[in-house]
Amino acid sequence: MGETRVKVWDGWVRLWHWSIVLLIPVSYLTAQAQKWDWHFYSGYALLTLVSFRILWGVFGSEPARFATFLKSPFAALAHLARIRREEGPDRELTHNPAGGWVALAMMALLLAQAVSGLFAYDQIFTYGPLARQVSEETRDLATSLHIRVINVLLGLIALHILAIVWYRLIKGHDLVQAMMIGTKPMPEGTRAPRMAPPLLGLALFALCAAVVLYIRSFGDY
Repeated sequence: MGETRVKVWDGWVRLWHWSIVLLIPVSYLTAQAQKWDWHFYSGYALLTLVSFRILWGVFGSEPARFATFLKSPFAALAHLARIRREEGPDRELTHNPAGGWVALAMMALLLAQAVSGLFAYDQIFTYGPLARQVSEETRDLATSLHIRVINVLLGLIALHILAIVWYRLIKGHDLVQAMMIGTKPMPEGTRAPRMAPPLLGLALFALCAAVVLYIRSFGDY
């Protein structure tokens, strides 16, 4: 049977993915350098993007929807148990059962990191935009969470990168190319997943950006 290229990742998912790849090191390095203005800008961008991705996981294209790629934990474990025995090309039209849970964990950690940053402060003079709206105890908790979550997130990212390399070298699955160009080779006759209208993505992104800009205004004194 021949092959044809099928679109599996829409432009919004790819924009989200590669923007996150850029913004996480920017956020980390600006914090290390205490460049707080740039750190906050990066954080606002991350919050906008992860909020959008959550909405896109509900209303977006079929491969991007949580209902499509989130399988039961048992399915994820079964996938991991047989992964070394399975041969052949990549035939997934979305995340595989284990990858779906990794994607969800990544989004949850990014959301926790971005939201906690809104309430965090450096115990000197740098406050998140909502830090003055809550008690000192809440600020301390948010600051502690913000410091700790990044380490868990970086560990998960390292695991994600190792998995991508393993898939490429051992199984011959080029997951990076699919996320770059949006398509992958599939058997002829494969049903192409439904893609959501690009304008829907634009509307949801604009909504998320507007909400984040409103939150940012609380930090203007």
